[in-house]
Amino acid sequence: MWKEFKGFIANDNVVTMATGIILGSAFTAIVTSLVDNIFMPLIVALTGQADVSGLAFKIGSAEIGYGSFIQAIINFILIGGFLFLTLKALEKAQNKKIISPDEEPAGPSEVELLQEILTELKMNK
Repeated sequence: MWKEFKGFIANDNVVTMATGIILGSAFTAIVTSLVDNIFMPLIVALTGQADVSGLAFKIGSAEIGYGSFIQAIINFILIGGFLFLTLKALEKAQNKKIISPDEEPAGPSEVELLQEILTELKMNK
């Protein structure tokens, strides 16, 4: 059992995944800082108020804080936009597609596959 566990931990997929998670958390800190310290102040300067997290309404004795939800949506849109622009810039710099719309993988056509099957059947007779 120890041998299997050791093999699992040393597996390239596990190491690659761990590296991706660590880099992802570091990148999250960068993006969060960019949104909080650069984008949001710019939006506040342009609109006068961008922090809507304090918005709430009361129903009886309960307070419904919908402002935090709206603020989370704003942050999500800003972070998503920043990530999209970052990936597009990387794609352009590396001269290859990172973001690709639903593209079909290149491969043999249906006719080519049928011809291969026919050839295999003829060889097996």
